[in-house]
Amino acid sequence: MVEPIRSWLYVPAHRIELLGKAMAGQTDAVVLDLEDAVPADAKRLARDQVVEALTENWPKPIWVRVNALDSPWGSADLAALAGTAAAGLRLPKVEDPDLVRAAAVESGLTVHAIIESALGVENAYRIATAHAGVALLSLGEADLMADLRLGDTGALDWARQRIVNAARAAGLPSPPLAAWTDVADVTGLTADTLAGGKRGFFGRSVLHPKQVSVVNRIFTPDPDEVAAARARLADQVGRDAAAWLDDRGRFVDAALLANARWLVDLADALARQEAGA
Repeated sequence: MVEPIRSWLYVPAHRIELLGKAMAGQTDAVVLDLEDAVPADAKRLARDQVVEALTENWPKPIWVRVNALDSPWGSADLAALAGTAAAGLRLPKVEDPDLVRAAAVESGLTVHAIIESALGVENAYRIATAHAGVALLSLGEADLMADLRLGDTGALDWARQRIVNAARAAGLPSPPLAAWTDVADVTGLTADTLAGGKRGFFGRSVLHPKQVSVVNRIFTPDPDEVAAARARLADQVGRDAAAWLDDRGRFVDAALLANARWLVDLADALARQEAGA
């Protein structure tokens, strides 16, 4: 099980000198990017630098976004990363569950499958259950919008909920949101992240360090809500009834308790991460 990650900061792998700065910042995890951020003539250098970086000890998990498996570089990326200390792979442009399974087997690493096409969305549950090593799903929204010929991000709502449902149906954690590409638009980032959190997402990819604090704040449980959840869980001790009215007249049942348990477990996991930082 992957520990909860609020923010995933992308670092271009051919700019490996930025890794130390990313590690010193507030992000929960770093994603070294071998794909979109790296020009074709720097792919091999970037891959070698990632493998070298993974021989060092770092205070935060490093995930690696490899190139698509049908690209000229994808297979070499998998072979180079097999046996390394990467926390996992971000596998882009996923459509075929069999390729996801093969990537997990070949690399021996945990897989975060990025779905970026209409076919990928249709196959979301099959991708989520392709192999025990698949730990996360998420959308690549820019590519998906192009594939669907969309001009309005609001039209992605159905696909977003499809990914949330597929992940949870497969027993995976809530999926992280795709990166907000307008780095200067903090207001838009905030509104979209708040909305995503209410619709079943947890965490977000970020393209710039200044986006991290916004994302971390939104996905950090409110202390008052956590305290209320702890009290609700404590209140069930010794009760024979499956449901009851609490002291404020609110109906409490198994579904409400499950949500309270999730919130408490999340808060405790984030506290452990902070203590270990």
